[in-house]
Amino acid sequence: MERSAALDAVFEPVAPPTTFEETVERLGTAIRLGLLAAGSRLPPERDLARELQISRSTLRQALTTLVQSGHLISQRGRGGGTFVSAAPPLAESNDGPPLGSETWAVLDERVAVESGAIILACERASEEDTGRLEELVERMANAEDFEEYRRADMRFHIGLAEAARSPRLITSMTEVQGQMSALIARIAHPEQVLNRSNAQHGRLVALLCRRDSRRAVRLMRDHLEGTEHILAGLLPAS
Repeated sequence: MERSAALDAVFEPVAPPTTFEETVERLGTAIRLGLLAAGSRLPPERDLARELQISRSTLRQALTTLVQSGHLISQRGRGGGTFVSAAPPLAESNDGPPLGSETWAVLDERVAVESGAIILACERASEEDTGRLEELVERMANAEDFEEYRRADMRFHIGLAEAARSPRLITSMTEVQGQMSALIARIAHPEQVLNRSNAQHGRLVALLCRRDSRRAVRLMRDHLEGTEHILAGLLPAS
């Protein structure tokens, strides 16, 4: 595959801790901008994983996500491989960031609200609070469809604000979750993304129980950053 400088940037090493989500963003954005042309074949998994400096299992999860979202197709047998879809979701131009300013405003507000909630929840959460959050993690793990998952997901994040014992935070969290739902509804919801997200939910509850606010804030930031990468990679053009 002949590469431009812009395409070379797509295949630069991916940095942890959001390697899976950033890989989805990198490839999804490259497809949407036409840097990876419709019908073109991606490098073999082994070569692509080496270039991105990620594990092959992480790469496979990212590729599966992009197949499920319609960006890629996977073909087996002779001449098989992973190809850009014949009609991928393309952006209208190559100018500007993949997410608009209003979307970034929502995401920035979410960082502020969620970070504040997790700090106070670590200080104030009761066993009853953490028990409810654990039940919501279990409900997401057993959800039969995305709508069921998303309802429990929103309730989880609002539950963090409730555990913070702050009425204003509860109001802000409810508002930002509504705004996030409008964004999330516009993308595909691959199982890999939901499973990884809910695993982080479970770890957040464990940190709440230990009242480890430092690690909880760091994990929450990783959690939110992962969503940002997924939205940037999968959100269709306006």
